[in-house]
Amino acid sequence: MGSSRSDSQSSSLISSLFSIVGLLAGAAVVADGSREPEVPCYFIFGDSLFDPGNNNNLNTTMKANYPPYGVDFPSGVATGRYSNGRTTADIIGELLGFESFIPPFASAPNNSEILVGVNYASGSAGLLLETGKFMSQQLKNHEQTVSRIGKILGSKKAADDHLAQCLYICNMGNNDYIANYLQPQVSNFSKRYNPDQFAAFLVEQYSHELVRMHVMGARKVGVTGVNLIGCTPAAIAMYGDKDLLCVDSMNKLVVPFNERLKAIIDKLNVRFTDAKFVYLDSVTAGGIAGQAFPIKSTACCKVSLATGMCIPNVEPCKTRRAHAFWDAFHPSEAASRLIAPFYLRALKKIL
Repeated sequence: MGSSRSDSQSSSLISSLFSIVGLLAGAAVVADGSREPEVPCYFIFGDSLFDPGNNNNLNTTMKANYPPYGVDFPSGVATGRYSNGRTTADIIGELLGFESFIPPFASAPNNSEILVGVNYASGSAGLLLETGKFMSQQLKNHEQTVSRIGKILGSKKAADDHLAQCLYICNMGNNDYIANYLQPQVSNFSKRYNPDQFAAFLVEQYSHELVRMHVMGARKVGVTGVNLIGCTPAAIAMYGDKDLLCVDSMNKLVVPFNERLKAIIDKLNVRFTDAKFVYLDSVTAGGIAGQAFPIKSTACCKVSLATGMCIPNVEPCKTRRAHAFWDAFHPSEAASRLIAPFYLRALKKIL
């Protein structure tokens, strides 16, 4: 995504882009009820990249339930998604054939809805308690859902059989770097751990949570790596060089995490022969999206210098389809429409 990439890497990413665009063209971008979903249910865990509005009523400044967020969402509603429109998780659901968006846990989904899935993702969430709204809480929320499904279907076995057919997707770890390790003024993790040690610590925590997910019935699980955190408008504004499109030192920082996460996923596949886990390569996905847009490192909406979020009620740019980023941290819907089918291609292996 940055200009420091080699020509061969750029060529490879562009080739991948055309492959993904071809996949997208051959898929139903919006489910219209003409086909059954490829899986009966879909559960989503993660941070603000997947949050559909779970933070709206929480006592936090990390929420996106105000204009111009949602300007391109159906009816132009600011639902709490950190995007001008749909998130990557939303688009994956559409490509799978779901007629409706998977509801946020905070909306108290009814019995019919939870049989189809729940989205637990929450802005600013991470793997560590110190990061905030950590993944363990999302799994506690899912535990409530699993219990309800057992009551709805009449037995634990019926619930287990149902959940075994569901797709689970997890997007965690970004905030443990952006809002924790890279913030020495508020966190001492960078003083206690070198980058490889921190990655090992994080991935060990992630492994425990994925095992808990399996215990609760998950059998088809996609897990994203940490994104190209050095390519966000926020990173470039704070640490970057005007001649580069990415802060390479930040991107290199998360390499050990992603490599260790791949290894853990391989081990989980060996350990749990009744389940399938797959790594979703967020670095390549982000690189593909970055190559596709003429405006790569500038947010579409006018952002607060303090938070990197859109300033409320200020009109965003008109060229939203030309921007890789919506605000200083989150991709535009146009970028998500490239990332989602790339992930789906990997997810197909476990469906």
